[in-house]
Amino acid sequence: MKQRLYEYHQGAVVFNMVAFWVEKRRRQAMADLDGDADKVLERVKREVREDLRLDYLVTGSWSLKASQEAANLLAPLGGKPVNVAVDARKNGKFGDIPKEEAWSLTPHGAALVYYCDNETVDGVEFPAMPQRLQDNDCVVADMSSNFLSRPFNVDRYAVIFGGAQKNVGITGVTLVIVRKDVLDPINTAFLHSVGVSSPPAVFDYRNVSKSLSLYNTMPVFDIWIAGKVVRGLLEEHGDQKLVGQEKVSDSKAKLIYDILDAHPETYQVVPQKSVRSRMNICFRVGNGDADSEKEFLQGAERKLLQGLKGHRSVGGVRFSNYNAVTVDNVQRLASYLQEFADLQSGQMNGSS
Repeated sequence: MKQRLYEYHQGAVVFNMVAFWVEKRRRQAMADLDGDADKVLERVKREVREDLRLDYLVTGSWSLKASQEAANLLAPLGGKPVNVAVDARKNGKFGDIPKEEAWSLTPHGAALVYYCDNETVDGVEFPAMPQRLQDNDCVVADMSSNFLSRPFNVDRYAVIFGGAQKNVGITGVTLVIVRKDVLDPINTAFLHSVGVSSPPAVFDYRNVSKSLSLYNTMPVFDIWIAGKVVRGLLEEHGDQKLVGQEKVSDSKAKLIYDILDAHPETYQVVPQKSVRSRMNICFRVGNGDADSEKEFLQGAERKLLQGLKGHRSVGGVRFSNYNAVTVDNVQRLASYLQEFADLQSGQMNGSS
């Protein structure tokens, strides 16, 4: 259910942003063509067919799924409206973000530019908002797994969305932050006349906004938990707010990465150093040797360090460093990492 809700919101972004794009084109055509309805319809139909593009930065499993979902939703329009501006896979695996000058963003502007700020499966995180997107007015960011872990400038995004179950609360709530102009009314009849579907009512941001997020019955307990989490962060960090939480998140991640880097013969971090996630630390043990990784995970379980097995699609080991993970627990993992590395080093020295 958690993944299904997430995919619904991937689709909601497509429907809402495409509708917003068509409405802007309709208004511009009305101004240019003195309101001639037939000419406006003809022009926008052509623009939908020839100019409608959605740019996706595919840097991990979740942005890949999002691009595939968009392609499925827009298949009735024909052509290839989804443009994968970045495909970061090397030999079929993720672990890096190509330099921005290599990105193939739509030259004339896309209906959206979509990226996942932190890829939980692959351990890849954008260090900051990409420079090439900072003046773009249609950026959509999935921040499911690093929201509330560092400050960011809300004004630079058209839409930010994310599941609450990582840093905000528990499963059952999705947060969405939408720029006000994206909520402007749209001409639904015109939208349909050019062959574009309107957003489903429950996922139409305009409906949600007008009903003060009460268009459907809300999961009250889940929202109460999210409120407690946010209040707790404010109480803990005071005037520092998210800067305070960023310091904690960074220090916890550094503690683990420093030990992994200090023992390259035992541990191999999956992503490139410049894009390592602070939230999901992915690594291999013994260059991915199955027995070594099994031994590592069994040893961790005996110390009650649980949930370290990597995602089923990629294997390996993954430590999820979300806000709720305390510094004490991270230190316990760090101690085990050091202990296991020392043991492996002793075995290698003994065998030589």
